[in-house]
Amino acid sequence: MKNILVIGGSYFAGRVFVEHMMKSDDYAVHVFNRGHLPLRLPSVTEYVGDREHPDTISTGIPAKEWYAVIDFCGYMPGDIEILIHHLPGKIHHYLFISTTSVYAPGHDLPVKEQSPVVLNPQPELGPMSDYGFDKWRAECKLREICNAKGIHYTIFRPAIIYGRYNYAPRETYFFDLVYNRQPLIIPSDPLPLFSFVWVEDMACFIRYAIGEPKFFDRILNLSAPDAVSYPQLVEVIETISGQKLKYSQLSSTEIIKQGIPLPFPLDNHLLYDGTQIQKLSDIPYTPFLQGMQKTYSHYLKIQEDKKRRQGLMVSV
Repeated sequence: MKNILVIGGSYFAGRVFVEHMMKSDDYAVHVFNRGHLPLRLPSVTEYVGDREHPDTISTGIPAKEWYAVIDFCGYMPGDIEILIHHLPGKIHHYLFISTTSVYAPGHDLPVKEQSPVVLNPQPELGPMSDYGFDKWRAECKLREICNAKGIHYTIFRPAIIYGRYNYAPRETYFFDLVYNRQPLIIPSDPLPLFSFVWVEDMACFIRYAIGEPKFFDRILNLSAPDAVSYPQLVEVIETISGQKLKYSQLSSTEIIKQGIPLPFPLDNHLLYDGTQIQKLSDIPYTPFLQGMQKTYSHYLKIQEDKKRRQGLMVSV
């Protein structure tokens, strides 16, 4: 069996990926993270540590032939450097999960892999001002080290990820309002438009790329072709929930003034071209409606499980 090491792997996209990989007889799945949410999955070996403490890498992970390292939580150049420098054994292929936030704002849409990137922090993004720039710097460090050490790399830049285990208040922001029968507020401007990628598709693409020469030393967007607006999102939620939603429209200025925490931008597009990876893999993207239907079904199951647990606590 081929050894793969997943960095992260207990939350959202990393967890879904691990669950996909554990079903394969071709790979021995190893996971390294801080141990806050143990997976306890059959056939998955877990190591607890932190890149901020490099000795937990060098002494906590065994020396193996690492067919692939899949890094879901590298945010800074130092994160990449520490892991590669201290990981025992040999790395053959390093797959790094970056972000479309590395791209500079522009009008040439949808954004392709060769589009300009951010070269400085973006103060207008507030707490997220350094995120895209730091991810870009991490990408650069990865390419530099891999080229020097003869390690193949693949960099993935996913658009807005949705799906089960999503801890970010994106689609669940709307699901919660629908589930609790609260009204929705969306921008009065029918634009902008957004690109998404379903977390299950993302896992399939990454799995396909592992050890595959045509993916070596490439940067690839992960972005389904659907261009989704706020009004279209409401239509999708009405379809998957079977409910006619009550919603009102406000100007972007009023939404900001009232502090309404809509999860997507109010005044600019986030559209990305994800066709290159399809040409390499022949894997189709799941239509947004279908992916959201399965995501909502999982959400409802979680809510029912919560109700059942609360009922048991009351009865005790």
